[in-house]
Amino acid sequence: MKLNKLIFPVLASGMLLTVSCEKDNFTSEQEEAVVSKDQLAFVPNEVLIKFIDGKSSTKARSTALSLIGGTIVETIQTSAMKSANRDEVLLVSSKLSTLDAIAKLKGHAEIEYAEPNFIYNHHATSNDPSYTNGTLWGMYGDATSPANQYGTQAGEAWAAGNTGSSTVYVGIIDEGYMYTHEDLAANAGTNPGEIAGNGVDDDGNGLVDDVYGWDFDGDDSSVFDGVDDDHGTHVAGTIGGVGNNGTGIAGVAWNVKLMSAKFLGRRGGTTANAIKAVDYFTGLKQNGVNIVATNNSWGGGGFSQGLYDAIERANTAGILFIAAAGNASNNNDASLSYPASYTNSNIIAVASITNSGGMSSFSNYGATTVDIGAPGSGIYSSVPVRSKGQMVSGYATYSGTSMATPHVSGGAALYAASHPGATAAQIKSAIMTSAVPTSSLTGKCVTGGRLNVSAF
Repeated sequence: MKLNKLIFPVLASGMLLTVSCEKDNFTSEQEEAVVSKDQLAFVPNEVLIKFIDGKSSTKARSTALSLIGGTIVETIQTSAMKSANRDEVLLVSSKLSTLDAIAKLKGHAEIEYAEPNFIYNHHATSNDPSYTNGTLWGMYGDATSPANQYGTQAGEAWAAGNTGSSTVYVGIIDEGYMYTHEDLAANAGTNPGEIAGNGVDDDGNGLVDDVYGWDFDGDDSSVFDGVDDDHGTHVAGTIGGVGNNGTGIAGVAWNVKLMSAKFLGRRGGTTANAIKAVDYFTGLKQNGVNIVATNNSWGGGGFSQGLYDAIERANTAGILFIAAAGNASNNNDASLSYPASYTNSNIIAVASITNSGGMSSFSNYGATTVDIGAPGSGIYSSVPVRSKGQMVSGYATYSGTSMATPHVSGGAALYAASHPGATAAQIKSAIMTSAVPTSSLTGKCVTGGRLNVSAF
């Protein structure tokens, strides 16, 4: 049984949130959204409230809402919550500031937790635009040409015949991605339980026509909305850009099915939508879709019990949660960085390395809280671009732990392809135990090494 507790944001010195917020987007208490070294960003005047299961009576809700001048904005109850026999999470707008509202709710007997609706953003930075198509160093290895021993050794896996499988799905929790991109279209996954364009929720998950996934930021089925979905598209290309097609780039897994849970919009994403995105893939897995992992190249905010619970539901369903360690040059052991620092056993937290084997200058690290390193500096991949008024396929070079993370997600897909039926724990163990010891990562992550998929 869970204890009655209120979750307060930890405003830890040294924790940097890579979020940009325009103050005029908010109507009151604007100071709450200030991003600085000592503050975490969250949506002003909003609180996520979870009552103890079975204690969410009309009277209990009314009492709690009256304490904070609250109005329910949204009732979040995903199919994954229902399967786990968990009551809903309430997104509440309060007349009080977020922190004052949480303080008022402290000690309320029926409440399991109340917490801010944190704001997240991706962990990527733009890099040298003159990088060309021959620079996929993250895929190289000792035996590939051109050789780069600090790549993932994916070339060796391909040469051995392991290029992935169309029966393996990876969920991208991020911005949306351009599923019509010339290097992604063949690997664009679809929800087998949904009939496109019929305006009916065929699989009963509460979402109509979620064929390629769902946009939780826009609350619609359009998971690609243009050039602003460049980060999600870049991530998708590293995981599963089509290989051996004479075009553009190749992902770690040439054959894989990609699906989208878009929750990052132009002003970032919220805890409420992150919970729904994580649970979306858990629900698909429970409906028979072979989701082996989700890629989570984003971060920010403090500890959220609601998000932890969602990740744990994914864990129970057998889905890995592969997360970017963060881009603040931070020791995550000393100052936790979420979601990478959650303690769920299905998480793989990923640091970034350069093509010379050094830890990327921006990368977070942690001897006990970060698991492995992977290529993240100067990574060339797919993006959408606008040309002559049309949306077309393009390519660009980005850097960040956002770019390191999809290498690991692609590795998970390769292992699942060559080991059908492997559990999440077995896939994680394979990734961790095959890591190549690397001096820059010694004492900086659990494995002390970098990703190596050559034996997958």
